[in-house]
Amino acid sequence: MVVVAVGWMGLSGGGGFALAQSGTSPVSQQAGQETAVTKQDDLERPLPDIPALMHAVEVNQRASEKVESDYMYRSVQTHEEADGHGGVKKAETMEYDIFWVNGVPVHRLTKKNGKELSADEQKKESEQIDKQVAKAKERRAKADEKGSETDSRGHEVVTVSRLLELGSFTNARRVQLNGRDTIAVDFAGDPKAKTKNRFEDVIRDMAGTAWVDEQDRVLVKVQGHFVNSFKVGAGMVANIQKGTNFEGEWRKINDEVWLPSMFDGQGAARVLVFFHFNGSLRAVNSDYRKFKATSTILPGMSTVEPEPK
Repeated sequence: MVVVAVGWMGLSGGGGFALAQSGTSPVSQQAGQETAVTKQDDLERPLPDIPALMHAVEVNQRASEKVESDYMYRSVQTHEEADGHGGVKKAETMEYDIFWVNGVPVHRLTKKNGKELSADEQKKESEQIDKQVAKAKERRAKADEKGSETDSRGHEVVTVSRLLELGSFTNARRVQLNGRDTIAVDFAGDPKAKTKNRFEDVIRDMAGTAWVDEQDRVLVKVQGHFVNSFKVGAGMVANIQKGTNFEGEWRKINDEVWLPSMFDGQGAARVLVFFHFNGSLRAVNSDYRKFKATSTILPGMSTVEPEPK
């Protein structure tokens, strides 16, 4: 589930997790949107086998990437940095265009605190995206040579089979979320599980809940928190503090694909260049639209234009 949570991001460039001392938690903000399913036929309908359900989710999430790569959307991310006394020391808002280039999801910064980027800033942003895409393709090529499985950015993935070895999914129940039937399951890492790398250590020290759309068999919501602090690569790759928590949601677009819609994080965390924050981070996505590649908008890349209706 940590792979999904990190992979949600949708978030790039900025942000991080730090324990917010005031305000409403992500869990309580969403509480009014879900209700236990109590219809008699749903009570009598058997729940799916949890391992089989999670394997189906894994397959469907991968399949949906092909459809997701045809979409572009906007992400507004607000980061409030904590001052250590329950207050906000600094707040900033970043706006991104999120789309795919050559099979790699990219996040193009368009505004900082409501202001458009300068020409020099746009150039630097384009160059940074070019480098990220090139590195992702290089990582994937090397992994393919070794027969290793990676995500779209070329980073190692943890399969459901490994998740089931690193912890357990329990307490399956049928819950209605935003008008749709979902299967909610709790995950708890096993502190005694043997891990193969530091990222698996992260999963072993995490607990949370996942909501799976019963019809489409895809994740529609996750909540989690980190039981212990940890670092990967002496903190250069990842650095997350104990107690950091997160919540993410997806929404169905055009009745064909589930795309990230919201992310909340509180605590202190950083994962590579994808996201970091120390306080609280909230991202809200909108303006989902299909696009097709034409001419150029970024050096060496394709522009994105709305697909004709």
